[in-house]
Amino acid sequence: MAGVALAVVVTGCGVSTQQEVEMGQQYVQQINQQLPIVQDPELNRYINVLGDSIARLTSRTDLPEWRFYIVDSREVNAFAVPGGFVYVNRGLIERTQRMDQLAGVLGHEIGHVVRRHSIKQMQQQQGASLGVNLACVLTNICSSQAGQAAIQVGGTALFARFSRGDEAEADEEGVQNVVRAGINPNGIPEMFQILIDERNSSSGGAVAGWFATHPLEEDRIADTRRMIAQYSPAILRTLATDSPNFQRFKARVRSLPPSPVPRQQ
Repeated sequence: MAGVALAVVVTGCGVSTQQEVEMGQQYVQQINQQLPIVQDPELNRYINVLGDSIARLTSRTDLPEWRFYIVDSREVNAFAVPGGFVYVNRGLIERTQRMDQLAGVLGHEIGHVVRRHSIKQMQQQQGASLGVNLACVLTNICSSQAGQAAIQVGGTALFARFSRGDEAEADEEGVQNVVRAGINPNGIPEMFQILIDERNSSSGGAVAGWFATHPLEEDRIADTRRMIAQYSPAILRTLATDSPNFQRFKARVRSLPPSPVPRQQ
């Protein structure tokens, strides 16, 4: 896959919502030129309806809109761009079994935007040029020696890795986000377990990109289950776990032609 380097310099004391959105729009233009974005109208309609049903109930009512994209990649990954733009790889969707598992992924990525984690990273690097290597979001290049060297040269790779604290906050937001939207949060630890099981198997190469960008160990499953346990079982039983529309969506994703082979950087 061809990489693209975006340089952002953050100065001053903060980034306004307008600046955050404009920055995100600029990233989206570059990302959508570089990554194979699924163009199927029905698939895009579903992912945006599901994503918006979660995002519009968060505290980020200051964002004018949320947009959700499917990347036609067999690698398992998802990432969020400042300003309310979320990307989910086809490979991750194909590993979900129910709607609540995909909703949990979206809720987690929405949580990064709600907590402005990318903005916080940039503010911590004020006056520095932040290199964004988009190969990180499609492949496991960030975990390779060459990829690590590229990150060191370019600075902090914006979408490469959040801190464990950021991930914990996004997990907490994710649980709250899906519950608020009437969706069962148990899909979050279940999806973690699906990915960990594949990582531990002999065929775990496709999930390497996820673990390169989302530090994930078994303790995060326990942590999210503890968060969920704070809700009444009676309430959890009323929350949606799956739908015929999701199963049709997933079948349509699987019916797409094979994903393109990522180009080498």
